[in-house]
Amino acid sequence: MEIFLIFLFGLLGLTVGSFLNVCIDRLPRDESVVSPPSHCEACQHRLGLRDLIPVFSYLRLRGRCRYCRAAVSGKLLWVELAAGLIFAFLYWHFRLSPELGIMAFYACLFIVVFVIDLERGLILNKVVYPAMIVALLLALVPQPWLTRWIVVNGVANAALGGGVGFAIFLVIAIVSRGGMGWGDVKLVALIGLAVGFPLVLFSVILGAILGSVVALALMIAKKRRFRETLPFGPFLALAAMITLLWGSDVLSWYMGLI
Repeated sequence: MEIFLIFLFGLLGLTVGSFLNVCIDRLPRDESVVSPPSHCEACQHRLGLRDLIPVFSYLRLRGRCRYCRAAVSGKLLWVELAAGLIFAFLYWHFRLSPELGIMAFYACLFIVVFVIDLERGLILNKVVYPAMIVALLLALVPQPWLTRWIVVNGVANAALGGGVGFAIFLVIAIVSRGGMGWGDVKLVALIGLAVGFPLVLFSVILGAILGSVVALALMIAKKRRFRETLPFGPFLALAAMITLLWGSDVLSWYMGLI
């Protein structure tokens, strides 16, 4: 039964991933995510149900439009697969619980942030600001897997995390004189609201480590176009998810060492 439910949540994730692709494509263009219906970007032909089956349609059509044979971005496939795998993992990790719903929301949020910033170098206010409100509301829900080291309870701790994250990156943005984008400042504030204090510090440090490792690898591989334009948002988003899942455990392990 458990295997079936894990598989079922994986299928749900694939479907959600299809919608996330719509958000990723349309939100940067200030388009509605519900209208017009899904269509081919090349020939504008409306897509039917058989064209919209997550993963299967892309593989069946070999990454091309059924109607004009134009190439379709592989991003569509990878986002669906990522969402499906993450949803399956989250069910396995949390089972049916409030925590599962909370983590599914953050997974969807950070997938959208990750891909949009990676593709376009943008962290959208229309994504971050509403998510901040939701994060504050979610802080009202007990989250014992995340709150072993909190300083204060609930919304107060979320606000403290958001404030500390915002302050750190605001200083960095001012000192760097454009080296740090204002979108990153707002994103870290959102992450602080999600993970609270002191886990926001862990998330920031982890994001910096991930970004540094990837930047170094790209420099070694001589991918020059990434040297100065590598966005930081994807690494912050990835670090936020890792923090939400395991940050408290890592902090407990670290405190045990000292």
